[in-house]
Amino acid sequence: MNTPNWPPQPVKLLILDVDGTLTDGGLYYGAEGLALKRFNVRDGLGLVRLQKLGVEVVLVTADETPIVPARAARLGIRAVYMGCQDKATVVRQVLAERELTPDQAVYMGDDITDLPPMDEVAHRAAPADAVPLVRDKADYVTKALAGNGAVREVCDLIAQQLGSAG
Repeated sequence: MNTPNWPPQPVKLLILDVDGTLTDGGLYYGAEGLALKRFNVRDGLGLVRLQKLGVEVVLVTADETPIVPARAARLGIRAVYMGCQDKATVVRQVLAERELTPDQAVYMGDDITDLPPMDEVAHRAAPADAVPLVRDKADYVTKALAGNGAVREVCDLIAQQLGSAG
Protein backbone atom coordinates (compact mmCIF):
# COMPACT_ATOMS: atom_id res chain seq x y z
CA MET A 1 0.00 0.00 0.00
CA ASN A 2 1.61 3.25 -1.14
CA THR A 3 1.00 6.48 0.68
CA PRO A 4 2.04 9.94 -0.56
CA ASN A 5 4.11 10.68 2.56
CA TRP A 6 6.06 7.48 2.88
CA PRO A 7 8.03 6.98 5.02
CA PRO A 8 5.92 8.88 7.55
CA GLN A 9 8.94 10.48 9.20
CA PRO A 10 12.59 10.96 8.28
CA VAL A 11 14.76 7.87 8.63
CA LYS A 12 18.45 7.47 9.38
CA LEU A 13 19.15 4.10 7.80
CA LEU A 14 18.37 2.41 4.48
CA ILE A 15 19.11 -1.32 4.39
CA LEU A 16 19.07 -2.93 0.95
CA ASP A 17 19.08 -6.45 -0.35
CA VAL A 18 21.27 -6.58 -3.47
CA ASP A 19 20.16 -9.15 -6.06
CA GLY A 20 16.68 -8.38 -7.34
CA THR A 21 16.60 -5.04 -5.51
CA LEU A 22 19.74 -3.07 -6.32
CA THR A 23 20.21 -5.22 -9.44
CA ASP A 24 17.69 -6.59 -11.90
CA GLY A 25 18.31 -10.06 -10.49
CA GLY A 26 20.05 -11.26 -13.63
CA LEU A 27 23.49 -12.85 -13.54
CA TYR A 28 25.78 -12.71 -16.55
CA TYR A 29 28.31 -15.53 -16.96
CA GLY A 30 31.38 -15.50 -19.16
CA ALA A 31 33.10 -18.57 -20.61
CA GLU A 32 35.31 -18.79 -17.52
CA GLY A 33 32.26 -18.86 -15.26
CA LEU A 34 32.68 -15.28 -14.08
CA ALA A 35 29.40 -13.82 -12.89
CA LEU A 36 28.60 -10.18 -13.52
CA LYS A 37 25.78 -8.06 -12.10
CA ARG A 38 24.07 -5.05 -13.66
CA PHE A 39 23.59 -1.94 -11.51
CA ASN A 40 21.68 1.22 -12.40
CA VAL A 41 23.60 4.50 -12.30
CA ARG A 42 20.49 6.44 -11.19
CA ASP A 43 20.03 4.12 -8.22
CA GLY A 44 23.67 4.81 -7.37
CA LEU A 45 23.23 8.58 -7.54
CA GLY A 46 20.20 8.32 -5.26
CA LEU A 47 22.25 6.37 -2.72
CA VAL A 48 25.12 8.86 -2.85
CA ARG A 49 22.66 11.73 -2.39
CA LEU A 50 20.99 10.04 0.60
CA GLN A 51 24.33 9.56 2.30
CA LYS A 52 25.13 13.25 1.80
CA LEU A 53 21.83 13.98 3.56
CA GLY A 54 22.97 11.91 6.55
CA VAL A 55 21.21 8.60 5.84
CA GLU A 56 23.46 5.57 6.22
CA VAL A 57 23.12 2.88 3.55
CA VAL A 58 23.79 -0.77 4.37
CA LEU A 59 23.89 -3.66 1.90
CA VAL A 60 22.84 -7.15 3.01
CA THR A 61 23.15 -10.08 0.61
CA ALA A 62 23.24 -13.86 0.70
CA ASP A 63 25.74 -13.81 -2.17
CA GLU A 64 29.49 -13.74 -1.67
CA THR A 65 31.16 -11.95 -4.54
CA PRO A 66 33.75 -9.19 -4.92
CA ILE A 67 31.28 -7.36 -7.16
CA VAL A 68 29.14 -6.11 -4.25
CA PRO A 69 31.90 -4.49 -2.17
CA ALA A 70 33.35 -2.99 -5.37
CA ARG A 71 30.02 -1.32 -6.18
CA ALA A 72 29.56 -0.28 -2.56
CA ALA A 73 33.00 1.34 -2.49
CA ARG A 74 32.19 3.38 -5.60
CA LEU A 75 29.07 4.67 -3.86
CA GLY A 76 30.77 5.35 -0.52
CA ILE A 77 28.82 2.59 1.24
CA ARG A 78 30.96 1.24 4.07
CA ALA A 79 28.67 -1.39 5.60
CA VAL A 80 28.34 -4.49 3.42
CA TYR A 81 27.22 -7.83 4.84
CA MET A 82 27.70 -10.79 2.50
CA GLY A 83 26.90 -14.48 2.85
CA CYS A 84 23.89 -13.63 5.01
CA GLN A 85 21.59 -16.59 5.39
CA ASP A 86 19.87 -14.91 8.35
CA LYS A 87 19.31 -11.32 7.28
CA ALA A 88 16.99 -10.58 10.22
CA THR A 89 19.82 -11.13 12.69
CA VAL A 90 22.06 -8.83 10.66
CA VAL A 91 19.38 -6.11 10.62
CA ARG A 92 18.91 -6.39 14.41
CA GLN A 93 22.69 -6.19 14.86
CA VAL A 94 23.00 -3.13 12.59
CA LEU A 95 20.21 -1.33 14.47
CA ALA A 96 21.72 -2.18 17.86
CA GLU A 97 25.26 -1.13 16.86
CA ARG A 98 23.95 2.23 15.67
CA GLU A 99 21.56 2.61 18.60
CA LEU A 100 18.65 3.08 16.22
CA THR A 101 15.04 2.01 16.63
CA PRO A 102 13.05 0.14 13.95
CA ASP A 103 11.13 3.31 13.07
CA GLN A 104 14.40 4.97 12.02
CA ALA A 105 15.08 2.37 9.32
CA VAL A 106 13.82 1.26 5.92
CA TYR A 107 14.45 -2.23 4.55
CA MET A 108 14.02 -2.91 0.83
CA GLY A 109 13.99 -6.43 -0.59
CA ASP A 110 12.39 -8.53 -3.28
CA ASP A 111 12.16 -12.21 -2.33
CA ILE A 112 11.14 -14.54 0.49
CA THR A 113 14.54 -14.32 2.19
CA ASP A 114 13.72 -10.64 2.74
CA LEU A 115 10.53 -11.30 4.71
CA PRO A 116 12.24 -11.88 8.11
CA PRO A 117 14.40 -8.72 7.95
CA MET A 118 11.35 -6.72 6.90
CA ASP A 119 9.87 -7.64 10.30
CA GLU A 120 12.81 -5.94 12.03
CA VAL A 121 12.08 -2.42 10.74
CA ALA A 122 9.04 -0.16 10.73
CA HIS A 123 9.30 0.85 7.07
CA ARG A 124 9.40 -1.72 4.28
CA ALA A 125 9.77 -1.24 0.53
CA ALA A 126 9.80 -3.57 -2.45
CA PRO A 127 10.47 -3.21 -6.17
CA ALA A 128 7.47 -3.52 -8.49
CA ASP A 129 8.65 -6.96 -9.61
CA ALA A 130 9.21 -8.40 -6.12
CA VAL A 131 7.48 -11.69 -5.33
CA PRO A 132 3.85 -11.25 -4.21
CA LEU A 133 4.52 -12.11 -0.53
CA VAL A 134 7.11 -9.35 -0.30
CA ARG A 135 4.94 -6.82 -2.14
CA ASP A 136 2.10 -7.64 0.27
CA LYS A 137 4.35 -7.00 3.30
CA ALA A 138 5.81 -3.78 1.91
CA ASP A 139 4.48 -0.39 2.96
CA TYR A 140 5.70 0.99 -0.34
CA VAL A 141 5.95 -0.82 -3.69
CA THR A 142 7.85 1.11 -6.31
CA LYS A 143 6.57 1.83 -9.77
CA ALA A 144 10.02 1.02 -11.14
CA LEU A 145 11.45 -2.47 -11.52
CA ALA A 146 14.45 -3.76 -9.58
CA GLY A 147 17.74 -2.56 -11.01
CA ASN A 148 15.84 -0.02 -13.10
CA GLY A 149 15.23 2.87 -10.74
CA ALA A 150 13.37 1.17 -7.88
CA VAL A 151 16.05 2.04 -5.34
CA ARG A 152 16.24 5.59 -6.68
CA GLU A 153 12.48 5.95 -6.21
CA VAL A 154 12.83 5.00 -2.53
CA CYS A 155 15.86 7.27 -2.12
CA ASP A 156 13.92 10.20 -3.55
CA LEU A 157 11.01 9.61 -1.17
CA ILE A 158 13.33 9.48 1.83
CA ALA A 159 15.10 12.64 0.62
CA GLN A 160 11.74 14.41 0.35
CA GLN A 161 10.97 13.47 3.96
CA LEU A 162 14.31 15.01 4.92
CA GLY A 163 13.25 18.23 3.23
CA SER A 164 15.44 17.93 0.15
CA ALA A 165 13.79 18.63 -3.18
CA GLY A 166 13.99 15.83 -5.77
